[in-house]
Amino acid sequence: MSNKEHRSEHRNRVLKGATIITSITNSETTCTIRNQHADGAELKVPLETRVPAEFLLYVPVDGIAYRCITRWRKNDTIGVQFTGTETKPKLHYG
Repeated sequence: MSNKEHRSEHRNRVLKGATIITSITNSETTCTIRNQHADGAELKVPLETRVPAEFLLYVPVDGIAYRCITRWRKNDTIGVQFTGTETKPKLHYG
């Protein structure tokens, strides 16, 4: 592990489509998962997107919604921590 690598878990590079689902407004925002590990992920979102501190991240190819906490944001990239999983959300019609 290099000196620049501070993560305790290796993040696997992936390219998965996902949806950020917020319960406050029942809104959905499409995003892309850039890398992922058991405890979190890095998401690419549209620059103008407002992402709440906590939300569901539905990943159709996994068939899972991850409960997420936003840990950091830099421009159009967001780092999230997974706090649990749920089945496909009822709010999601895709």
